Amino acid sequence: MAEGEQSRPRLSRRGFIKTGLLAGGLAGAVLESGRIVPRPVEETQTLFCPVPQVDNPGDHAEHGGFGVVGEVDHVRNGFNPTDMLTDFDYGTVSVMPNGQTLREYNIVALDKEIEIAPGVMFPAWTYNGRVPGPSLRCVEGDHIRITFSNGSSHPHTMHFHGIHAASMDGVPGAGAGMVQPGDRTVYEFDAYPFGCHLYHCHSVPLKRHIHKGLYGAFVIDPDPEKHAGGDRLAAMSRNHNYEENSAVHEMVMVMNAFDTNFDDENEVYAVNTVAFAFMHNPIEIRRDQLQRLYLINITEFDPLNSIHIHANFFDYYDHGTTLQPTLRTVDTVMQCQAQRGILEFSFAGFEPGNYMFHAHQSEFAELGWMGFFQVTG
Repeated sequence: MAEGEQSRPRLSRRGFIKTGLLAGGLAGAVLESGRIVPRPVEETQTLFCPVPQVDNPGDHAEHGGFGVVGEVDHVRNGFNPTDMLTDFDYGTVSVMPNGQTLREYNIVALDKEIEIAPGVMFPAWTYNGRVPGPSLRCVEGDHIRITFSNGSSHPHTMHFHGIHAASMDGVPGAGAGMVQPGDRTVYEFDAYPFGCHLYHCHSVPLKRHIHKGLYGAFVIDPDPEKHAGGDRLAAMSRNHNYEENSAVHEMVMVMNAFDTNFDDENEVYAVNTVAFAFMHNPIEIRRDQLQRLYLINITEFDPLNSIHIHANFFDYYDHGTTLQPTLRTVDTVMQCQAQRGILEFSFAGFEPGNYMFHAHQSEFAELGWMGFFQVTG
């Protein structure tokens, strides 16, 4: 059982779908022995039920469209899934005496209640008050310095997927280990290898610290000066300092999910935290522009997650550590937890309109992991 959490009745996510309590206005209740039993206030805000969106709710509403009723208050959350697509944090940049680029970041762990679907609140643990945390971006060979402060009520760390010394690994028993509430530490290393990576808390119980929201994207751009020929041109396209990169529309999607009643099964699925966010607000893209999607799976309690793009295909770079695709012309890819990669695709020559994307585990899609690309021009 997770720290500070009390035992509570177990109800599967399928049970949530069947009961539809949220739609009935009983978000502070659970089913127990066939009865609806109210819960204390601090244990509420945990139910989620996708509500069909139909023109005529009286006509087979159970077979309507996907979605939820209402909108999440992004201002109260302090973050917006759409903004998260493109708001890379490049750090404070300076040059070290040896000529190496230094990038410095400040990250704070905070306890924060967030809204993950309309009216559904979740007691998150966050980096810088958002889930996922900031999308940190740098260039291979840069020196990275992260000052991590723990303003939360539990011990936390930052563990980076990449190459670094054992003392910088952010795990119990190595280096600074777990950072206690009120303390801070500094993680410092050179950025290698280039690719689409991530960071997350490595405190125990690990499944709870990750699931509660302590994770984020860590993108290392290739340095074109370290590559030759066609790879150099590809590296220029992937490096934010080069004009070739500005011609590409880049996005970060972190596939995540939420166990709202702490029974080790997820009730809400999403990319960038908010269920059906990109159905309510489709992602606007130009059909003549190359799309580059940094995709990361950090879903807990499910062995795999996936993405499927409708009516189109993409090239895939597993972990983003190659400059040539590891898969070509596919429309679906699976990732286990902590696996990630880069998708590249274009809608050139397609008619304008809304093109769906979603997890191709149907249950995940129906519980929030679904959206649209709104193709224009």
